[in-house]
Amino acid sequence: MRVLFVSDVFFPRVNGVSTSISTFREDLGRLGVQTVLVAPRYPGYEPTGERDIVRIEGSRVPGDPEDRRMRWSHLTRALAGLESEPFDLVHIHTPFLAHYAGVRFARRRALPCVATYHTFFEEYLHHYVPALPRRIGRGLARAFTRSQCADVRALVAPSEPLRQVLRQYGVQTPVHVIPTGLPADRFQPGDGERFRGAFGLPSGRPLVTYVGRVAHEKNIEFLVRAFTEVRRAVPQALLVIAGEGPARESLRRLVAERGLTEDVRFVGYLDRNTALLDCYAAASVFVFASRTETQGLVLLEALAQGTPVVSTAALGTKSILTSACGALIAEEREEPFAAAIVRVLSNPELRDVLAQQARIYARGWSSFTMAARLGELYQDLSRLA
Repeated sequence: MRVLFVSDVFFPRVNGVSTSISTFREDLGRLGVQTVLVAPRYPGYEPTGERDIVRIEGSRVPGDPEDRRMRWSHLTRALAGLESEPFDLVHIHTPFLAHYAGVRFARRRALPCVATYHTFFEEYLHHYVPALPRRIGRGLARAFTRSQCADVRALVAPSEPLRQVLRQYGVQTPVHVIPTGLPADRFQPGDGERFRGAFGLPSGRPLVTYVGRVAHEKNIEFLVRAFTEVRRAVPQALLVIAGEGPARESLRRLVAERGLTEDVRFVGYLDRNTALLDCYAAASVFVFASRTETQGLVLLEALAQGTPVVSTAALGTKSILTSACGALIAEEREEPFAAAIVRVLSNPELRDVLAQQARIYARGWSSFTMAARLGELYQDLSRLA
């Protein structure tokens, strides 16, 4: 089987969509499913060794220097060049130009088309178009979602809570819950001391760590405020924020206002195969409070390294944060959230129990198993075509 993937984002742009695409492509290939990916080209990035990836020239996205908007003329020309190639299905991963180009390609070739609903737009609009009243933005996001979902034969939701959201929107397209799994290399032990040495972090200081896009919808401001409470009980604690994004400067200002400049480290993007694993391994506790996650893959990555987690449970993260998973679930209020962090930092026995639970639990999220489920969906859709 041969499948065309179309996406408005991919590495070197680091986010959950890029990670999901890369993980599924690797495992689908092992299952005999060949994928060709159409994705943006990024300035300053010279891809080497990429196979079956068609890069499209793009332009800057206003207010978001990390992303690129593919040029429609280049995108349609590239897809026209693929018209004569054999494909069995089209899989769309993002709802911008990639969606419309992918649907158009599928219709011209009479191919089944599936889309993964990676992003909870209802919350994103509030952060990126603040002048738009939330009620109106919510209505627009839901109408937009219903329209795009109606364009495809099937939908993939990374979590059951997101499937329920789509049903509440009135989406009629069949929705299949297939999370992004963890590849085997995510379980390779990271070197926590190496990470501390690379960033000048004293070996004795407890690290409270966040990994992910540094964006407003990730609710990192809440983590900073909660960390202020943590420091009252554990003065040596240090907050590590790994990632980049449009909220970085506002977070720096908040950190300065709270007098935490010496106690919060922004370490930027980390190499996924080395420094990122070391970062998880170095953490005393991993913290997360996003309200918009359709799954929350970083939680699984932290758990795979045996790092205890303190997190809120909202939308997609509810499907990960279950009993005996190696995490403490806290409500989104600064005092109880901080108290959960302090509980982990101050109780070595609890931390050991959570670490053991985390490693065992993460093993149940094999990426190969998830890819096999996706491959079965492809086969079903192809037979019905």
